[in-house]
Amino acid sequence: MGDINEIFETSRKTLQEIEQRLEMPRREFLQFCATLAVTMGLPTGAEAAVAKAIESAKRPSVIWLHFQECTGCSESLLRAEHPTLEKLILDVISLDYHETLMAAAGHQAEAARKSAMQANKGKYVLVVEGAIPTKSNGIYCKIGGQTAIDMVKEVAADAAAVIAIGSCASWGGMPSTISPLSDSSPTGSAGVAEVLGKPVVTIPGCPPNPYNFLATVVHFLTFGKLPEVDKLGRPKFAYSRLIHENCERRAHFDAGRFAMEFGDAGHRQGYCLYKLGCKGPETYANCSTLGFGDAGENNWPVGCGHPCIGCTEKGVGFQKPIHQVARMLNVTPPLQYPRIVEEQGKAASFASAAAVAAVAGAAAGAAIMLTRNLGLSHAAAEAERARDAGDAGKPTAAEDKAQV
Repeated sequence: MGDINEIFETSRKTLQEIEQRLEMPRREFLQFCATLAVTMGLPTGAEAAVAKAIESAKRPSVIWLHFQECTGCSESLLRAEHPTLEKLILDVISLDYHETLMAAAGHQAEAARKSAMQANKGKYVLVVEGAIPTKSNGIYCKIGGQTAIDMVKEVAADAAAVIAIGSCASWGGMPSTISPLSDSSPTGSAGVAEVLGKPVVTIPGCPPNPYNFLATVVHFLTFGKLPEVDKLGRPKFAYSRLIHENCERRAHFDAGRFAMEFGDAGHRQGYCLYKLGCKGPETYANCSTLGFGDAGENNWPVGCGHPCIGCTEKGVGFQKPIHQVARMLNVTPPLQYPRIVEEQGKAASFASAAAVAAVAGAAAGAAIMLTRNLGLSHAAAEAERARDAGDAGKPTAAEDKAQV
């Protein structure tokens, strides 16, 4: 991995050079390398290898294609601050083709793409943003007279690595939404892996956190290979844990405190959004631990008071209704939790307690009198019954007269 003591020797000439090149203080640069190493789940000391790669490795050529998308992934990248976009493009990677950011247009742009492919054959990184329409032979998206299907296959053929950035490129995203009256989306939108017929690294999200993309590229730059991925092609360092597991509102979930409506008391106090349809319990991503746009760790949907819509999960984002309760993958809230709006009882006042006592006393007195009366009545009845029985054994006056 490298000597950690060496990398923190701030008098090193290479660190002085990179400070000038990146316009970033050496301490900040080292912190940046350490952060990337931790983000990627690398062992202690890996920041040395990351720093060395950024210092000395040849910048990889990147060809960035756009298809069916809103450019939100590029916009998210524009808001990265460590490093900023111009430092990323000019000092970490060589962005040779990007329709939104490049100055060239028309034939010049396409010539730049082909030139970069030829000069870096087998070494460049292909990044795809946006879904690929497949219906009617892909006529719904053409660039320079070439369909998206043909272009992505042409560029991917000689790429060292293929990265699908955003949910649209990862699995179809928003453009792949199917109406209840149809069996497919209007343009047959599909992800890059489906069109190429082979696994690719996917960084889903709408948009994804730019540091997930940056960490993936730096991993490739450092180790000459892409990071370990899950069965959906997502880097494990970013997509191995459920959002719910590290959510800032998790304590409220465990305590049974839920917002029931937008704007209610629970919602204003930061209670769990599970009952408002939050998909965090079934969505794998690091949104809850890595803030967006360097504007603080609360700068993500749940932190801003809106439920997660599950945009990183195929079959959840843009498929399930936003208000639908999530399917719990690890923990289900107990049924015995009361509603957060359950009314609480109040202590009795002295007057009300006295009144109750008076009523209770009267009732007790009445019960005693009733019992006593019932006892007297029973005794009188028994005496009368005994007298009647005794009288029945004696001869009547008529019987005595007859006997005489």
